[in-house]
Amino acid sequence: MANKRVIQRKRASGSVFAVAILVSFSILAPLLFFVGRGLYITTSTTSFDEQDISSSSIKQDLDWREKLALRNVKSLFSREVIDVIKASTNDLGPLSLDSFRKNNLSASWKFVGHDTEVDRISSSAKANEIAAEIVQKTSKGKERDSSDDGHYQFIDTPAKLARRQLREKKREKRAADLVKQDDAVNVKLENAAIERSKSVDSAVLGKYNIWRRENENENSDSTVRLVRDQIIMARVYLSIATMKNQTNLARELQNRLKESQHTLGDATSDSDLSRSAPEKIKAMGQVLSKAKEKLYDCKLVTGKLRAMLQTADEQVRSLKKQSTFLSQLAAKTIPNGIHCLSMRLTIDYYLLSPEERKFPKSENLENPKLYHYALFSDNVLAASVVVNSAIMNAKEPEKHVFHLVSDKLNFGAMNMWFLLNPPGKATIHIENVDEFRWLNSSYCPVLRQLESAAMKEYYFKSDHATTAGSSNLKYRNPKYLSMLNHLRFYLPQVYPKLDKILFLDDDIVVQKDLTGLWSVDLHGKVNGAVETCGESFHRFDKYLNFSNPHIARNFDPNACGWAYGMNVFDLKEWKKKDITGIYHKWQNMNEDRVLWKLGTLPPGLMTFYKLTYPLDKSWHVLGLGYNPSVDNRDIENAAVIHYNGNMKPWLELAMRKYRSYWSKYIKFDHPYIRDCKLSE
Repeated sequence: MANKRVIQRKRASGSVFAVAILVSFSILAPLLFFVGRGLYITTSTTSFDEQDISSSSIKQDLDWREKLALRNVKSLFSREVIDVIKASTNDLGPLSLDSFRKNNLSASWKFVGHDTEVDRISSSAKANEIAAEIVQKTSKGKERDSSDDGHYQFIDTPAKLARRQLREKKREKRAADLVKQDDAVNVKLENAAIERSKSVDSAVLGKYNIWRRENENENSDSTVRLVRDQIIMARVYLSIATMKNQTNLARELQNRLKESQHTLGDATSDSDLSRSAPEKIKAMGQVLSKAKEKLYDCKLVTGKLRAMLQTADEQVRSLKKQSTFLSQLAAKTIPNGIHCLSMRLTIDYYLLSPEERKFPKSENLENPKLYHYALFSDNVLAASVVVNSAIMNAKEPEKHVFHLVSDKLNFGAMNMWFLLNPPGKATIHIENVDEFRWLNSSYCPVLRQLESAAMKEYYFKSDHATTAGSSNLKYRNPKYLSMLNHLRFYLPQVYPKLDKILFLDDDIVVQKDLTGLWSVDLHGKVNGAVETCGESFHRFDKYLNFSNPHIARNFDPNACGWAYGMNVFDLKEWKKKDITGIYHKWQNMNEDRVLWKLGTLPPGLMTFYKLTYPLDKSWHVLGLGYNPSVDNRDIENAAVIHYNGNMKPWLELAMRKYRSYWSKYIKFDHPYIRDCKLSE
């Protein structure tokens, strides 16, 4: 029994020992593996001395499990046991993808002693090989990532790689969305800030509508325009309030409207407004805001504004027509000062004896070797400027002869002025157009037409809508009733002994010596003039009716026009070509104004068609009576400047910047001029 017990005890102790060994091995086997791997890595660092890899950097790459196992196992095993474990794992190498490829799972992996573990590791190796192929494809052959110290890192599995790529795509998409969102948010914030600024601006000044000033400007009339806009909107809301029986609001709007109109008055700039203007603007803005809340209807407001716009447009057209008529009337009306001068001179002239009324040097009047001028005018002051400017700029004034023709109303004044103010060494002679007995209605077609009932209807009943030509007021100029305007077509009859004459209008100023014009070769032409046509204006089609077959058949619509005001006429050629007869022919055909309207330039263009020689433009510069942009260099270089247009230099309508060229030839200290209160 004792032996059996001993045997059983031995068997039990043996089995217990075996179990203990098995348990210990199962616990220590993984530890031995990691320890061996760690020791291998530690010892293998000596083989990387050429690459300067330190042990501290290797330990940083160890997994925390390896570190823990290494720390615990060293206390359990002696140095000899650790050496044996290290020797058994020398062929393992670092646990990396290359080690799997090179060794293809060496026998040291069988140290575990379990087939299932080997199979697991084999499948893991295959998975790593697949991962390597994916990495090789996606990263263009880059199978491993080498850090700065030359140590090789693990490559993720395909699943991890796919997840990482997915995370990166999501991150990129999220970043792009955030950027777009930031841009959109910035735009929204900016727009919101602008709207807030507008609303704050409106609240401060009580602004209410589309005329709100977006930016404060430095315009001197910005406040005036704001008040006008408020008045417009007040009228709109007042009309709507009355229509909707909002009596209290309508009364309040009416009161504010009167205050704003009183504040505005005749102000044209902010400096003209009273100090109370800001308060009135604010009060009006508040009332308009209230009206907008209660009455605003887009359709109604739009309709009211459109109606107001149409009314204003009609008023503008009416005022424009009235302004045109008044400007034409003002242009042809003699100012009080000039009328006073004419009357005083006329009275004094008829107090003179017949001997005192005569001018000297009458022998020069028909001398063809002298320089003769023709001037037809009923304006004493204007005629004096023409003569004075020509004499003052003449090199040989004693060779200049001035032939003046006036009407019976101004004949005495014209004589008296030049008797008191003789033109130096020059010769002057004055005639009365009403004393030309040969100039009568039987000889002159225009006189016959002026006496007709149709012409009287045209001039004296021009306000009738049915009157021909009532749409163009400038052709009802009173000067067309005077023969002084048409006398230019009868120069050979007026001066039969002369061969060449220089015709001047009374609204010109001579700035240079004009004797060179008498030496200009006109090449057989009758008229020497400066052409006025540009690219498309001042051509024949501007003046003549080319729908009439007589005009269309005889003239070129693109022929260049020229100007009256300074013209050299060859009277010999005039007589040869019967220029006066040509004029009579066309004037007779235009009795009903079907070829041209009124005036002397259209019949002049027709009469001298292909008989006009173009002079250099520096001889005659036009436009000072209507064009504010005439080049100053052209004015300074011109021999003659012409105030053609309505803004004559003796009128208040004159352009101030051009008036000095004319006024410097007037003696404002003269007793007659001073007594009639004529000033610069």
